Amino acid sequence: MKLQEILRNIRKADQDYRMIQDGDRIAVGVSGGKDSMVLLAALHMYSKFQGKNFHVVGIHIKIGFPNMDFSEVEAFCERESIEFHSFDSMIYKILQRNLDKNGDLKCSLCSKFKKASVIEEAKKLNCNKIAFGHHSNDAVETLFMNMIHGGKIATFLPKMYMSRTDVMFIRPLIYCFEEDILNAQCNNEIPFVKSTCPNDGYTERQEMKDMLKELYEKYPMAKGNFVHMLSNEKQVDLWHKLQDDEEDPFEKMMKENDV
Repeated sequence: MKLQEILRNIRKADQDYRMIQDGDRIAVGVSGGKDSMVLLAALHMYSKFQGKNFHVVGIHIKIGFPNMDFSEVEAFCERESIEFHSFDSMIYKILQRNLDKNGDLKCSLCSKFKKASVIEEAKKLNCNKIAFGHHSNDAVETLFMNMIHGGKIATFLPKMYMSRTDVMFIRPLIYCFEEDILNAQCNNEIPFVKSTCPNDGYTERQEMKDMLKELYEKYPMAKGNFVHMLSNEKQVDLWHKLQDDEEDPFEKMMKENDV
């Protein structure tokens, strides 16, 4: 497979955030979508690089959505010698019993259950890290969603330790754009399974995708700048509310200059 650009970006993410160490057993959460399938294939290839000594395990949690056939994914993993496991769950049935006020499935609840299930199965398989297929577009979309809906400037982290479960989350595709992943999937004929979730394409995240797509068409430079912004810690200028015992920097400057 030709995944050079994806592998270069994984390597950069690994170097910048020290994601992977010798002896790691890394579970890749495989939804069946293009992002997670490209991550599974590329991370497996990355484990073969000189100087690397870690093992990749694909984990798929069967949510319960109808008509999702993973036989091609399983055949691909067997052909590429990738360890792969599927596990049953009751997630869809639980979601159907806990619909939102509009009668739709709750995406946040689904995400919570999926993450918990992946952690549980990863621990059983002696994995110390879990890799998810979130990429640059996802990071910027999450940033805007948090600003709009939460009044905070925040996105997910490239690497995050969960002390309660003693597992590390890593996101090796953070420097990859969605179109690079789609090209890699298509050019290498990596199989994927289209989601049959009834919410697919009708979420707030999809609205954010559409909004940012229009913005990038008008301001192409924004796409790369937004990703750079996420780690540009030296150039952050936000409002700073003064505490009761904190001196106003303007008044301090005035005193120092006898104004």
